Formats: sequence, C-alpha cells, structure tokens
Amino acid sequence: MFELVLASNNKHKALEIKKILKKAKVITLDELGFKGEIIENGETLKENSAIKARRIRKIVKDKIIIADDTGLEVEYLAKAPGIYSARFAGPKCNFMDNNLKLLSLLKGLKMTQRKAEFKTGIFIIFPDGTESYALGSVNGYISEVMKGTNGFGYDPVFFVPSKNKTYAQMTLREKNSVSHRKNAIEKAQIIIEKYLKTKSKK
Repeated sequence: MFELVLASNNKHKALEIKKILKKAKVITLDELGFKGEIIENGETLKENSAIKARRIRKIVKDKIIIADDTGLEVEYLAKAPGIYSARFAGPKCNFMDNNLKLLSLLKGLKMTQRKAEFKTGIFIIFPDGTESYALGSVNGYISEVMKGTNGFGYDPVFFVPSKNKTYAQMTLREKNSVSHRKNAIEKAQIIIEKYLKTKSKK
C-alpha cells in the first residue's frame, strides 16, 4: 500500500481511480485540506495535468502526486471540444448543458459521422521530483440521444461499440474495463510500480 495524492476534488474520478489502483490509498484535495484554485490554462491535456500536479507539489513533497485531464475529441467538430470539454457550453455550464450542446451540433448526422475519441492524460510527480506522463484513450461514437443514468460528464452520449452501450448505461465495473481513464491509470500504475520497485532496491 502506498499513498497517492489526486490533484482533484472530483469524487467520480477519485472513485474510478480507487477501483483500479487497488494498492494505493488515494487522497483527494479535500482530504488534503487544499482550498486553493488551480488555473488550467494549458493548450494540451499534458500541459493542464502538469499544471495541477506541479501546483500540489509545492505543498506535498513526501507523496506521489497524480493529476489528470480528460478531453472528448469529436472528429466531425475538428476534434472539439478537446481540452475545453468541461466548459464546452460556457463558463458556468454543467454536464447536461455540455451534452445538449454536443447533440445539437451533431443533430441529423449519421453514425459514421459521429466518431469520437475520449482521452485521459495523467501527469505523475514522485517524491524525489521525477516526473512522468501516461495517456489513455478509447474510440466510440456520439449517440443521437442521451442514454443511461450512471457516471458523469459525457457518459450519457459516449457510445462504446464493443459494449453496445453508452458509458452511462454501464456499471462502474463495466466502464472501468474499457474506459479511457482506465487505460491511462493502468499505464500510470506500471510507471509507479516500476518507480517503487527501483526505490525499494536502494
């Protein structure tokens, strides 16, 4: 068991990560007592996740820190919303606003025109200051209507062909078996375990 600080207060993300990183005690920013604001002004998933991780690194020196940034890239929309996925419908929008805007922009299009890719980038900073990065993705389509009640964000409209369901129609176990975040976390886990193994030999 090792302690890992997640540079986020998103409880949905924390739950997904805890389910996958079974050997880690995941500490959220709330649990850490961090009340500051982190401005994500990067131009890529890697830059935004690095900004968050490096901000927390200023106050946490003795634990592994991870920060993630996720983007939905829709082929028809020239890979928008991308890094602006969380605020696609405006500065104070919510999940529903984003989904409704996306469905409106794709209204009337055939399934072949609704290709999308979900990506998650995870930036890792180790106690000795070493930095690393992992990227996970999954391909799918944007459904014509919202389906399902589980999950968060774009889960009701992101359709995964291999499951014949949207993310929101899946249980957390099902989603974690295929999701972009799962792919990224598993890659990050390999990096973390390699680091811990190396340190244990010294």
